[in-house]
Amino acid sequence: MIQSLMMSMPLNIATLIQHADRHHGSVEIVSRRVEGDLHRTTYRELHRRARQLANALATLGIGPGDRVATLAWNGYRHLELYFAVSGSGAVLHTINPRLHPEQIGWIARHAGDKVLFFDSCFGPLAQAVRRAAPQVRHFVAMTDRDRMADAGPEPALCYEELLEASTDAFEWPALDETTASSMCYTSGTTGDPKGVLYSHRSTVLHSLACALPDAFNLSSRDTVLPVVPMFHVNAWGLPYAAPMVGARLVLPGARLDGPSLYELFEAEGVTMSAGVPTVWQGLVAHLEANGLKLSTLKRMVIGGAACAPSMLQRLQDRGVQVLHAWGMTEMSPLGTVCSLKASQLNLTPTEQLAIRSRQGRVLYPVDMKVVDEQGQELPWDGNSSGDLMVRGPWVASEYFQGGSALRGGWFSTGDVANIDQEGFMRITDRSKDVIKSGGEWISSIELECIALSHPGVANAACIAVAHPKWGERPLLVIVCKSGQTVTREQVLAHFADKVARWQVPDDVVFVDAIPLGATGKMLKGQLRERFREHRWPGA
Repeated sequence: MIQSLMMSMPLNIATLIQHADRHHGSVEIVSRRVEGDLHRTTYRELHRRARQLANALATLGIGPGDRVATLAWNGYRHLELYFAVSGSGAVLHTINPRLHPEQIGWIARHAGDKVLFFDSCFGPLAQAVRRAAPQVRHFVAMTDRDRMADAGPEPALCYEELLEASTDAFEWPALDETTASSMCYTSGTTGDPKGVLYSHRSTVLHSLACALPDAFNLSSRDTVLPVVPMFHVNAWGLPYAAPMVGARLVLPGARLDGPSLYELFEAEGVTMSAGVPTVWQGLVAHLEANGLKLSTLKRMVIGGAACAPSMLQRLQDRGVQVLHAWGMTEMSPLGTVCSLKASQLNLTPTEQLAIRSRQGRVLYPVDMKVVDEQGQELPWDGNSSGDLMVRGPWVASEYFQGGSALRGGWFSTGDVANIDQEGFMRITDRSKDVIKSGGEWISSIELECIALSHPGVANAACIAVAHPKWGERPLLVIVCKSGQTVTREQVLAHFADKVARWQVPDDVVFVDAIPLGATGKMLKGQLRERFREHRWPGA
């Protein structure tokens, strides 16, 4: 073979902020701080402070490969850490503050974190880390000296004082692109959380794919507000992709309720946003209750859990292009985005909605397939469901201190899915959530989506409960909309002609709230335990 004559330049995360500084230096970054005010900076200033922070990390004894943990909301200081830590050769470890304190301590100990940076509101969680992870040498409160009084473990260092004491004269090292850059832990809903270690190469490639027209379609003309937290799989890549294209960033901090988000969307002219369905339910409820419109928002990415077609339609009726997406912590996280092909643009709105309700097509160079129980690949016919398998350059090959994550060179996602002839994938269930009734499989997600289309239903979960005749039958757990009353009979009648009669749930129970995990996903395991002795009608 003949070798190419192309430059060999490693794909490093620091080059993203260097590019933003050089070509989009005056573009604004707006943050709603935990202190309550709005802070404004630019990519050029953020790059300068990231270099200061890189020098500050060295004074704390942080070297190549050391893990630097964060407990922080979406804000400019957290973004500075994204680039300073990884760019200097250390590993950024974003911890989910919604986890139980004991689990947070376990994760910090397992990761071997050396320093913890935390928003001042997370002082009690920082104390939990100090008790559980004695190897953490420094605790840094992400605030200024005036607000250090209630900032966690003593003696805590002050973020702004660290920066003030450091010069911005720093040259980003040319790291091998396979060097570890950051890590996230899975939510651990079944067993202990697992650490996923990303590389500079995987992160930059993922960022390039995120910005593609058939993905998030990002450009320098966008104002991007990531509702998805920066502690949740790197905010789905947006903190890297936005500076790469020069998009203006709006970081919402801790206030993710409908009114607060609407205020930021309108005041800052947000054009693109991303988050989980539960967040958008709150926003839509606020819009509908107050007769409001979204004047600038053009695109909204919904992922983290399946979004009901009724929710997609309600948003699209307000002029927002909804992009259904799917991914995992082990996938950095983006796997698919549901963007229509040219041949589908002339379909009826009903036909298009059926496609948009799927989780979408893979982004090159990721590949996927569905297999049966024997591992044989199933046809792409839109009906044959099996275990979803993926592979690609931003897919984990093994877990941190946890062994291989692959099966025959593919990663088994734990999702049950089918793929249609055009390559659009639909998640029909998690493997642990499918309902097997009389030897036939029933999709809990499909039944939930139907229930959510009822005008009086705010949230719905469908679980399998033991049945003396059929083995398992579906039970619907419903949360009614505020001020509305819905009966069991009304909910079940809503399923008429939407699924086969044998798939209709046998019963409905009403609750005040459905338990959610740290990433906004329903905790069906808790519901199955709560209702495992449920008495079926007529039993």
